[in-house]
Amino acid sequence: MTDSPVAIVTGSSSGIGATIAARLTDAGYRVVVNSARSEAAGEAVTAKLDGAIYVRADISQAAQARELVATTVDRLGRLDLLVNNAGITKAIAHSDLESVTAEVWRAVLDVNVVGAWEMITAAVPHLRRNGDGAIVNISSVAGSRPAGSSIPYAVSKAAINHMTRLLAATLGPEVRVNAVAPGLIDTEWTASFTEPREWMATIAPLKRVGTTDDVATMVLSLAQAKFTTGEVILVDGGTHLR
Repeated sequence: MTDSPVAIVTGSSSGIGATIAARLTDAGYRVVVNSARSEAAGEAVTAKLDGAIYVRADISQAAQARELVATTVDRLGRLDLLVNNAGITKAIAHSDLESVTAEVWRAVLDVNVVGAWEMITAAVPHLRRNGDGAIVNISSVAGSRPAGSSIPYAVSKAAINHMTRLLAATLGPEVRVNAVAPGLIDTEWTASFTEPREWMATIAPLKRVGTTDDVATMVLSLAQAKFTTGEVILVDGGTHLR
C-alpha cells in the first residue's frame, strides 16, 4: 500500500471533487481529500476511501497550499497526481457590470487561478521526483465559450486553460499537465438550473445533463494517459457543437 501512487484532490468534500477522489481510490491511488471549511464533510468522504487522509486547507492562501502539499508528502511519502478541483463563483448576469466589483474579481481569481498556481508550484518538485507526475486542472466550458455563472468565473477558467498549455510545454517530460472542462453537471448546486437542464435534454447531442462520474472518468483517463499533455478536454455532452 505504501508504494501506491498518491493524489491530492482539492475541494473534494462534495460534488465533483468527492467523486474524483472515490474514482482515484478505486484505481489504486491513496487520496488526500481537501476542503477550505467543510471539515465534517471532508472527514465523511475520507472515511469511505481506503487509504485516504483529510487535510483542511484554503488553497487561496499560499502558506496553506504549501502546507497541504507538505503534509501529503510527510504522511503518505510521495505525490504523483494533483487534481486542482477547488473553485468558487458568484452568480452575476453578464450584463450586470456594476455588480462585478474588484472584490468579486479578487475572490474568484484568488481561488480559481492563484490558488491553483500555488498548489502547482508547491507540488511540482514532488511530481518531478518520480519522473511521471501529472496535473489535471478542472476548468469549465465557460473558459472557452461566452457562458458561465459570471464573467469573472468564465475569465478564471479561460486562464486555467491557458495555464494548462503553458505548463505542459514547460514541465515535460517529467510532469504532464491537462485539464477537464465540464459543462452542466448534476450536483446539489445545479439542481435548480431548470432551463439549462431542459436545453441539455432537447438540444445537446447526448441529450442529458452530465454526472460527476462523467468528469471523474475523464480525470482518471488523463492521469493515466502517458503520451498526452497540454489538452483541455470538454466533458459537456457535445453542447459546444450547438
